[in-house]
Amino acid sequence: MMITNTDDSGEGLVYALVLDGTGGARQLAWDEVEAWSPEQGALWLHFDYTAENSREWILGKAGLDEIATDALLAHETRPRTIANGDSALLALRGVNLNPGSDPEDMVSIRVWMDGHRIISTRKRKLLSASDIVRLLEAGKGPRSTGEFIVDLADRLTARVEGIIAEIEERVDAMEADVVAGGSQALRSALSETRRDTIMLRRYLAPQREAVIRLSSEKFSWLNEPDRRHLREVADKLIRYVEELDSVRDRASVTQEELVGKLSEQLNSRMYVLSIVAAIFLPLGFLTGLLGVNVGGVPGAGSDRGFLLFSLLLIVVLALQIWVFRKNKWL
Repeated sequence: MMITNTDDSGEGLVYALVLDGTGGARQLAWDEVEAWSPEQGALWLHFDYTAENSREWILGKAGLDEIATDALLAHETRPRTIANGDSALLALRGVNLNPGSDPEDMVSIRVWMDGHRIISTRKRKLLSASDIVRLLEAGKGPRSTGEFIVDLADRLTARVEGIIAEIEERVDAMEADVVAGGSQALRSALSETRRDTIMLRRYLAPQREAVIRLSSEKFSWLNEPDRRHLREVADKLIRYVEELDSVRDRASVTQEELVGKLSEQLNSRMYVLSIVAAIFLPLGFLTGLLGVNVGGVPGAGSDRGFLLFSLLLIVVLALQIWVFRKNKWL
């Protein structure tokens, strides 16, 4: 069965699906949504919350309390789980893999669910939701609301792994570049990597707590296999957060080492310039002193004056080099 994405209609209802309990689903139109009853199967409504029709339906016809409606329509959310009787309200985040987007700019999805209905909202397209739709088309999708939230959390988490692996490879390459010598351009690359790591961790840490909280709540529609699967997802999130902490620390150490190398290079150049200045300072003083246009300058009337003065400069230069070497300045 082909499920149509109605997002382009401008009505805000992306998907309206009734799960058949065997891994498939049947698509509904707006008027069929109004006539739905729990006996037909679990209902999944997926909205673009920026559309006016979506906001009107959620506020007026969804039958949710104020906390749930506010969360489903909120522009900014942090991952969390709120239990209210036998219903749950979740805010989750997934990496942004839409074309031309920054993966670290995470996309949010809000989900309210009980044993019979799933109402989810988003602003930008989320590939994990599209994956679930494709599974339902193939008859291999979630069979219940519990399996739905498990699949969604699992797919959101799985896509994070590739982004973290990519960041680790970037840090490995930058560490090798720093060992090889480093450059000023690496400073901005390291700063950007640290920023990406902080942004990912900002949402993954509370998402870990949200999944743990969900697995510990005693919902009638969440069975023990679902809870075990959620605990596995939480374990993955814990590992990813630890990996992000490790990457952040490695990037900080690498940046410090780069700054040290750049400072060492600068100090080496300044040292050479200081030696050159110290050598030419007395020579410049002598040439300046004997080059004044006043009477009484030694050797001014002698044919050998310039030769004698050049020999004097050579002697002074040799004396300076001897003093520098004796004091281990060279």
